[in-house]
Parts: sequence; C-alpha cells; structure tokens
Amino acid sequence: MITGLLNTRSFRPASHRTVGSRYAPRRSEPLAATTIYFVRHAAHTLLDKVLVGRKPGVPLSAEGLEQAHRLARQLAEKNISRVVSSPRERAVQTAAPIARAAGVPMAISFSLDEIDLGAWTGLAFDELARDGNWNFWNMLRSIARPPEGESMSEVQERIVRYLARLHVTHPGERVVLVSHAEVIRTAVLACQGRSLDSYADVQIPPAGVVELTIHDQGAQLATVGEAG
Repeated sequence: MITGLLNTRSFRPASHRTVGSRYAPRRSEPLAATTIYFVRHAAHTLLDKVLVGRKPGVPLSAEGLEQAHRLARQLAEKNISRVVSSPRERAVQTAAPIARAAGVPMAISFSLDEIDLGAWTGLAFDELARDGNWNFWNMLRSIARPPEGESMSEVQERIVRYLARLHVTHPGERVVLVSHAEVIRTAVLACQGRSLDSYADVQIPPAGVVELTIHDQGAQLATVGEAG
C-alpha cells in the first residue's frame, strides 16, 4: 500500500500549461475531487505464457470470470457513477459485471487500451527471452520501444491526458477504469514523479485495484495492487 499526497507534475491547476490543461475551463472555484478505481483486467487464458498485448480473441479464463464477479460485488459498495473499459475483450469482460452490479453505464475508451507491443504481440515469453531487444526493453522502459510498437512514455502521455480530462468532465464522481498493467503502472509512476524504469516496483495482479483521487492541485494515491 502507498499512501499520501504524491508528486504529480502531470496534474496541475488549470492556470498552468501542462498535459491536460487545455481541457480545463477558466474558473474561480476548484473542482470537486474525482475518485478513480483503476482496475487491471482479470486473469485470461494466456496469462504468464504469451505476451498478449492487443492480440484479439483472448477472453477471461474461468478463474478470471470468478475474479471479475467478486470484484464487481466489492465495487458495487463504492457508489460508482460510471465504468469505462479498454476495448480489449478481457477488459470488457471484467468491466461488464462491475457496471451491472453498480447499475451504471459502461463505455469504451481507446485511451485505456493495452500498450501496442508491435512485432512482439502474441509471442511466447520463452521466445522473447532470447531477444536482446526484449531484455533492453525490460531494463530501460524510459527509452526503449517494442519493434513497431508504442513506447511507455507514449502510453503514459495518453493516460495522463485522459485522467486530467476525466477530472474536468466528471468532478466529484467515482469512476471505475478497467485497463491493463502497463497502462496503470505508467499512471502510478506519473503521480509519484518516478522514472518509467521503476515499472517493476508497481505490482498489480489480475483484478487488482489502484485507488487514485484527482483534484486541481494534484493526485492522491490511496492503494496500489489490492486484488478483488
């Protein structure tokens, strides 16, 4: 668990010209804080075997479906106003029971999509282990990039922009965002002001939850990696 008001260079008052500030109207009164429950999708059939990425046709496993329904029951008690999911099948299958249990609408956002792993998509981890570029990627996420894919800094930029916009458009609400481990990791590291090379320090299990409160002056990280 990590607690406290963290360094949030990417979340600034509307008067500052930073990432996401163009979404904030001029105002004299602060916006009410937005509470985010970042959820990693539940377990799928290829977990720990294949680097799935944006590979289509990867549903939740039987265990994952149980995790999703258990998590839905827990989050139903949080007074959720909306659920937004990555377009990947495993994320949608995780988000749908959460939305049903809370009695709120579910939407899809490509800002929550999995990192694009390019040529590595769908490869087994055993095969990747023999690739020097894969080893470099895992050592220096701040500068490395998957072949034909998306860098971690690009992932971080899109999710930080999305969170900043969400705070402006849904102040005072409690929102569930169902996404993927790398996406959530970049958001946590942005809030902490830490390098993307520290990605492995942020452990988020399948169906794990990160609670984040966004307000005009910054973001407060309440919990990291609590599984449903």
